[in-house]
Amino acid sequence: GTYSAMDVLGHFIHGEQTDWMPRTQIILESGEARPFEPFDMQGHEAVIRGKSASELLDTFAVLRKQNLTALRELNLDDAKMDRTGMHPALGRVTLRNMLAAWVVHDLGHTSQITRIMARQYADAVGPWRPRMTFLGTAR
Repeated sequence: GTYSAMDVLGHFIHGEQTDWMPRTQIILESGEARPFEPFDMQGHEAVIRGKSASELLDTFAVLRKQNLTALRELNLDDAKMDRTGMHPALGRVTLRNMLAAWVVHDLGHTSQITRIMARQYADAVGPWRPRMTFLGTAR
């Protein structure tokens, strides 16, 4: 019922390509006049098909670097950060809201990857398991 680490990598890549920066541009260029396209929650499946984790990490690194460079080049000030766009499910959002959501979104999924990886060692930690609350105590 959760993404695998590979799914998260694909999800990150798909978001870099179709979500965060494209929506930033929509807010800055069109505001609420052009609502965001709904995000395809299965879009990552095509991204990861036939790819290794190493390939996905490399792709993500390139895309993230490009997007952060593009974001810096926008010279965002308070007026730009307060511009609004229209999210298909959430309604009016500011650029400030969306950029903060980008950070929290990625931190949440990074935490998810860590939990998934840690759970692979749940039995191997033996008697330490009860002290590692993020693993749960049920066997």
